[in-house]
Amino acid sequence: MELRLYNTLTKEKQPFRPLDPARVRMYVCGPTVYDFAHIGNARPVIVFDVLFRLLRHVYGADHVTYVRNITDVDDKINARAARDFPDLPLNEAIRKVTEETEKQFHADVDALGCLRPSVEPRATEHIPEMRAIIEKLIDGGHAYVEQDHVLFAVASMKNYGRLARRSLDEMLAGARVDVAPYKRDAMDFVLWKPSKPGEPSWPSPGGIAVEGRPGWHLECSAMAWKHLGEQFDIHGGGIDLVFPHHENELAQTCCAFHHDRMANVWMHNGFLQVEGEKMSKSLGNFVTIRDLLATTTFGATKWHGAVLRLAMLMTHYRQPIDWTAERLAEVRKALAEWIDVAAGVKPSATVLPQESLDVLADDLNTPGVVAMLHAFHREAKSGNVEAAENLHNTLRFLGVWNGETADDIANYGLDASDLPSREEIESYIEARAAARAAKNWAESDRIRDELATKGIVLKDGKDADGKPMTTWKVAR
Repeated sequence: MELRLYNTLTKEKQPFRPLDPARVRMYVCGPTVYDFAHIGNARPVIVFDVLFRLLRHVYGADHVTYVRNITDVDDKINARAARDFPDLPLNEAIRKVTEETEKQFHADVDALGCLRPSVEPRATEHIPEMRAIIEKLIDGGHAYVEQDHVLFAVASMKNYGRLARRSLDEMLAGARVDVAPYKRDAMDFVLWKPSKPGEPSWPSPGGIAVEGRPGWHLECSAMAWKHLGEQFDIHGGGIDLVFPHHENELAQTCCAFHHDRMANVWMHNGFLQVEGEKMSKSLGNFVTIRDLLATTTFGATKWHGAVLRLAMLMTHYRQPIDWTAERLAEVRKALAEWIDVAAGVKPSATVLPQESLDVLADDLNTPGVVAMLHAFHREAKSGNVEAAENLHNTLRFLGVWNGETADDIANYGLDASDLPSREEIESYIEARAAARAAKNWAESDRIRDELATKGIVLKDGKDADGKPMTTWKVAR
């Protein structure tokens, strides 16, 4: 088995060769803790959790370090704190917001079946490392001080833009660049800036007299350096972070430590849209993880975390994904059926089948593994015990089954939403199938219409063998 990963830096899939097989190191950009995480935020958390599991399987759990940061200093945090706690000093209000939001984030991603990372550093706990990097950049001629700001001089780095694969002119045209009198060049970006009254502040580097706070890009460079070293194996995040965030991280770190690379492999997951449209509060389709887990605002039902996780893994991580209620309903039905069969066997050890491992090792080909789950399920239903064990172990390894029963999955959110249970729905469908077989179309229509009044929509079609079949979904 050879692990192959697509590298955004080289634009090709290549064999993974860790710098030190005894200490495999991965950094993934985590949340900015000011509000509930949306479903787009869940995608990198799930994707890199699967990679974390795979690396632990290949190299041993004690030999893999996964760092996912918490950004707890940011303008959005300041604004939320001032809004929610106007009677408190800003710093005290900020601490309340970040601590509460971090708890919410952990609760949500735990429900998605994600393992906790090895280290989860907070940005505000790494100010000394940030100051040290800035001093190195100033000494090396890669940063300068102007009007109490420290800025990175983009022109000082010859190959700036190599991650995004765009020229300076292209990046300038496509970016929202802050125009400021303290910049020598429009593309230069802030490493450190003065704090406003009441905002979090620390002694500034570069001989600046007033206190200030770090720029966003610098935070990740400092936390990665602290916990993984000057160079490490994998840096991950969403495709939207390639430029400017990851481009600037790479520039800061390489110039500060005089290396040609920060991470050997850069991995990015694709965009997510909701019901065919870009997710946006203005469109009314902005969906948080908590919305899906705990309310009926999406698809008129709540969704089990395992269903959300599996729905994510059905699309390859580098491809865009369309998040729909119909998709979730199909996933819920399939997962319940798989668990119903897998729960009937108890393998002696949870070992990922080699065939599943080979597929997953090909750049996290989770859709390929999902196809294998379908195959294992078909074979297991025919009495193949080995296939049932493979189904059991693959579900466990992917983190989409953590001991729930089939009914736990199938009925999650249905009863709480006053919808019929899975068994009731299947009973209606069986009765309707009998009516259709007897050509009693009036009865068939009556059953269909009765289910519709209960919030369930039926869809008639044919299975892979051409036989009639009926699927259902929750009406929106």
